[in-house]
Amino acid sequence: MRRLLLSALGALPAALRAAPAGLNGRAVRGGRPAAAPDDGLSGTGGTAPVPDRHRPSPGRGRGDTVRAWTELFRVSALFSVPGDALAGAAAVGRSPGRGTALAIGASLCLYEAGMALNDWADREEDAVDRPHRPIPSGRISPSAALGAAGALTAAGLALAARAGRPALAVATGLAATVWAYDLHLKHTKAGPAAMAAARSLDLLLGATATATSYAGTGPGPRATRPMRLGAVPPTGPDNVARAAGPARSPLAALPAALVLGAHTYGVTAVSRHEAQGGSTAVPLAVLATTTALAAAVLATHQRQRPGEPARPGPAATAPGSSYRPDHPHHPAAPSMLDLGAPLPGTYRPGHHPTAPALPDLGAPQPGTYRPGHHPHRPTAPALTPLLLTAFTGAYLRTAGPPLLHAALNPSPPLTQRAVGGGIRAMIPLQAALAARAGAPGSGLAVMALVPLARSLARKVSPT
Repeated sequence: MRRLLLSALGALPAALRAAPAGLNGRAVRGGRPAAAPDDGLSGTGGTAPVPDRHRPSPGRGRGDTVRAWTELFRVSALFSVPGDALAGAAAVGRSPGRGTALAIGASLCLYEAGMALNDWADREEDAVDRPHRPIPSGRISPSAALGAAGALTAAGLALAARAGRPALAVATGLAATVWAYDLHLKHTKAGPAAMAAARSLDLLLGATATATSYAGTGPGPRATRPMRLGAVPPTGPDNVARAAGPARSPLAALPAALVLGAHTYGVTAVSRHEAQGGSTAVPLAVLATTTALAAAVLATHQRQRPGEPARPGPAATAPGSSYRPDHPHHPAAPSMLDLGAPLPGTYRPGHHPTAPALPDLGAPQPGTYRPGHHPHRPTAPALTPLLLTAFTGAYLRTAGPPLLHAALNPSPPLTQRAVGGGIRAMIPLQAALAARAGAPGSGLAVMALVPLARSLARKVSPT
């Protein structure tokens, strides 16, 4: 018995060596190899990747899908869009109305269409430089991104069409510029100019939609007449966007659009080096441009304060009178001829022993004079210059330091930070343009978006 047990123990190692092995050296169980974990790898030792197969991304739940789309759309940069329409509305002397809201909706759709189309067009380049982006990482398919770009473009044009044919014409040019930039112009020397044109057209879209918003409202045949792009809209009560000052043509917003376009040109020029870095001259030039734009905004407001009526000079007299208070031959009011009893509610110097109480007719038209009115007092709020200075300072504070850091150390992280700062700086610049046009309320509304954009930028990169 003892000899039999020793012989059995001696044969055990040979039996173990003769047993078949499973995949990757795993033991056989039940006569079949143990299943290997599906790690998406094949080949010797499990080190060779399977051809034409993406590694599964971490998580496929609804939360991960939402985050992938927020990264694709760069939602933290979305807050730089509404200020375009508000600044455009202020530039034409009107408060925001129905047309402004439609312009904001159209701008948001076209902006996000450009973001989706940008990642679709750069999917091969991002696979090398930015493999974490939603399309290269496999979280969003290229066809889904392209479909979203097309749907958002159609939605933006539909919203612009609700604001009138002039607004639709501007939105069509904006959409064509966005698609041309993403598909071709981005990698050419005309890329920054195309992006600047898109941002300028976005501000003009807000100005045009606001100025022409009366076309679809109000009773009577007047509401159905189309308005030319260069015509001055009426200020009647049927207009949805009430006048915040003297009504102006949409072309009056062109200077503000050029300022915003110049800033966008600089940001786009810096962004062309954000992946590799290495450019010092471009951030310095853009920093100088930013300073010049801020100075131009302040200087323009000092030369002409919007909303302030014209002061009555030597030629400004009361309607129907030849009397000039500053004339050397008339040190005092001349005696008035007896023209009979005045009309009810009117006042003639020298006729009544006491002047009657005049009805409140509001601010006079520029260049006219009304007794009892003080034309030297501006109709714009007294805080407008202070707000304009604060908004312009916030613009410099947001865009300036990142550009300086990128110029001193042109590394990709600092260059990307300069691009993000330039995108966020559009918000205070839009607020400054609105305040310069005599709409400090719109400027404050735009500045209210800064905390939201800053907090969301910590979660989703705007670049």
